[in-house]
Amino acid sequence: MNTQLDSTEINQKQQLLKDYEPAQKALATLEQNNGNFNTAFDALWTEKFGTDTYDKKSLWQSTLTVLRQELCGDEGFQAQFKEYTKNPASAPLLTGLIVSITTLSGLPLDPAISTVVVLYLLKVGLKIFCEYTEPDN
Repeated sequence: MNTQLDSTEINQKQQLLKDYEPAQKALATLEQNNGNFNTAFDALWTEKFGTDTYDKKSLWQSTLTVLRQELCGDEGFQAQFKEYTKNPASAPLLTGLIVSITTLSGLPLDPAISTVVVLYLLKVGLKIFCEYTEPDN
């Protein structure tokens, strides 16, 4: 699923999260990468952890797979996500989602990387993400 944010969406989130520095870093990286979540994620990951030398599959896709296991079964996160979608102008609710991803995942995600993930989930929708990424049995 190749989804990205357009410049208007990036600007809206920059205004909403103007007081949250990790989100500003993530949004600037998204802007530099034309709103592409995959390349922005890779850029932030490389900055934090160095160059990926695995060359097997997308680190972005692997991260989303692991996050799916955590997020799609977590009723607390789903409720928090739903609450934000009812009130998308709430910076505290959006920041709360970012913090939840950072702490819930068990992955080495810093808040800037988590911001990219949250914005992606908001763009595609949590239910669609969970359905789309469900493994085939």
